[in-house]
Amino acid sequence: MEHTYSVGSNPVYYEQQPLHVLFAGESQTLPVHQAGPKIYDYYLLHYIESGCGVFRTEQRKYELGAGDCFLIHPGQLVSYVSDKHRPWRYRWAAFTGADAGRLAQQAGFSPGEPVLSTAEGSVIPGALAGMMSAFYANKESGHLTSLGQLYLIAGEAADLLMASAPLPGAGSQVKRTVKQMISYMASQYAHPVSIEQMCATLGYNRAYLSRIFKQETGISPVTYLLKLRIEKSRQLLRERPELSVEQVAASVGLTDALYFSRQFKRFCTQSPSAYRLANANRGKK
Repeated sequence: MEHTYSVGSNPVYYEQQPLHVLFAGESQTLPVHQAGPKIYDYYLLHYIESGCGVFRTEQRKYELGAGDCFLIHPGQLVSYVSDKHRPWRYRWAAFTGADAGRLAQQAGFSPGEPVLSTAEGSVIPGALAGMMSAFYANKESGHLTSLGQLYLIAGEAADLLMASAPLPGAGSQVKRTVKQMISYMASQYAHPVSIEQMCATLGYNRAYLSRIFKQETGISPVTYLLKLRIEKSRQLLRERPELSVEQVAASVGLTDALYFSRQFKRFCTQSPSAYRLANANRGKK
């Protein structure tokens, strides 16, 4: 068996960026090829394409084969060695930055749980190969491409690792779902979305979501979304005098200007035009 080794480095120099892929590579190892024991000062992800071997951390030993990944955390004493008869072929990528630890955590990796077993059709080997190809092209855009590939890897890892994590308690699950609802409305208020669409997106029925939302916030999702839209419209009326009332209404997801004006007066006790005029006069004083 012939030993091969290739690596591509990021053409963009690392200058304390929040997240940065340093390099990506691939290798067909020889029997009993060993790295370490040693410590790295960056995150180093390996994906095993074929063969098998042993990965050791300070806590335990893992016997790994094709389709398995292991993530080396910075500052951890580790070693890994190829099998005597079926040495592994693997791809790898190193990344660093202030956000690197949070990304690893969001993906489900930890020093105590650094291993992931993937399924057929995994995006990870292709993403690692894509990083390498981007770096070999020696264009600055390779930096952005590598970050996109890294997030694809993290997304798949999160799907697999979080699926096997213990389910949160009922209370924390309710709070998490309500936060998802608030986040959805905060990002979609400018579009003519409905509560039904939100429920379909989150995968729950409307009655359940309405009940837990009111339980946590004191108001219904419909009222929350309407109040959010009215608050955003007040900001536009103050800061964008060139916009018509109809344009302001459309900008907050309410395509019926008459309905918008009625609801605005309901919450603010004056019409949108009167509110804009009052704030304009206040600014002149």
